Amino acid sequence: MTYHRPVLLQSCIEGLNVKAGGTYVDVTFGGGGHSALILENLKDGRLVAFDQDPDAANNLPDDNRLLFINQNFRYMKNFLKLHGAMPVDGILADLGISSWQIDQAERGFSTRFHGPLDMRMDKQSVLSAREVLNEYEKYELVRVFRLYGELKNAHKIAEEIIFHRKAESFETTEQLKQVLQKLAPRGKENKFFAQVFQALRIEVNAELDVLKEFLKQSVEVLKPGGRLVVISYHSLEDRLVKNFIKAGNFEGHQEKDFFGNVLAPLKAVGKLIVPDDKEQIENPRSRSAKLRIAEKTV
Repeated sequence: MTYHRPVLLQSCIEGLNVKAGGTYVDVTFGGGGHSALILENLKDGRLVAFDQDPDAANNLPDDNRLLFINQNFRYMKNFLKLHGAMPVDGILADLGISSWQIDQAERGFSTRFHGPLDMRMDKQSVLSAREVLNEYEKYELVRVFRLYGELKNAHKIAEEIIFHRKAESFETTEQLKQVLQKLAPRGKENKFFAQVFQALRIEVNAELDVLKEFLKQSVEVLKPGGRLVVISYHSLEDRLVKNFIKAGNFEGHQEKDFFGNVLAPLKAVGKLIVPDDKEQIENPRSRSAKLRIAEKTV
């Protein structure tokens, strides 16, 4: 099974500044590509890996330095404390969805396949895209498509969904696409449906809330001088990461002490990193990737 090629692999490992005896966390294990290189750089160190998708366990190497936790990384601090793994030297997060999950038609993530309206990263979760489309009030649907899909015609989308579901409930991805086809801008249909699906996926998995919780916890579990390395794939994620590194909050408003020093627990290391042309050609999934590296200051 192939989840996806690890994105910006070498830049991530360099950003983590892996020490041979350090403790590291990969909160998005997936296919294990990033974890494998972290382990290569460890000697007697320790790696804790998280992934809420049980399929990820199929990719685990036989290595007693690796502890795998089949949970959402919003619970990172609790599990690190439980296993006596705090504080840590570095944390890696490769956000978003894996190619493996996208390519499984029955998961409902892809606009390319006919599948059920699911979109749950955690198969045990109660909320799916089906519930969102069939049960949400109009104002809730508008919020989802406007905030998470950044769709200007969110009102029209919500109205079309509510009108259609009076006669027939939403069950499949193809059905949703047929209903919304007339609202897709001509020549930009693929982008439109990608935004629709992104909005539903973020809502179903509470992705931005999870990211906020994770970023706050990262400060609590990192050692002073420890590194945080985050790859994001859309502007909503990247904005939260950028602002938190810059100011220690999600609005980006910096507070300063009497001497003009920024009061933030992290400082940026280097500039924003994006894949070069070669990686984008070899791995199309990397095209929208943005890598930010930060170091804990105190």
